[in-house]
Amino acid sequence: MHINWGTKIAILYLSFVALIITLVVSSTHQKFDLVSNDYYKQEIEYQHVIDASKNQAALSAPISLLKTDDNITINFPPDFKDANITGTIQFYSPVDASLDRKFDIATANNSMAINSKELHKTNYKVKISWLANGKNYYQETALNLN
Repeated sequence: MHINWGTKIAILYLSFVALIITLVVSSTHQKFDLVSNDYYKQEIEYQHVIDASKNQAALSAPISLLKTDDNITINFPPDFKDANITGTIQFYSPVDASLDRKFDIATANNSMAINSKELHKTNYKVKISWLANGKNYYQETALNLN
């Protein structure tokens, strides 16, 4: 069977069109998670995070995270031994927003434990924001639970 050059060009052109249509359809089914729903509001208030990070940098030690099979233990610096600590701990997953978790800080003996079963096996950016002794503090730490 002999195909002339005009038919070959038509087949090539139709194949290209089919490829483009396939790519467009598959791209419309992609899921895109925003970093947060109120991104612009948070961007305006970001100076508070910068100030809280400076307060955290002035501490004797950073917050430490200890991962075990059952728990993730968050140890606050000795600067807060007798202080009343309030705030939140956010486990932010850059992969999927449905994996994010947020906990209120409840310390005992200057530390807090979170059950590992409440988190998924993924990479997290742990964002800890707390208030103690009248000052705001903020720390981000990477945590791999894979």
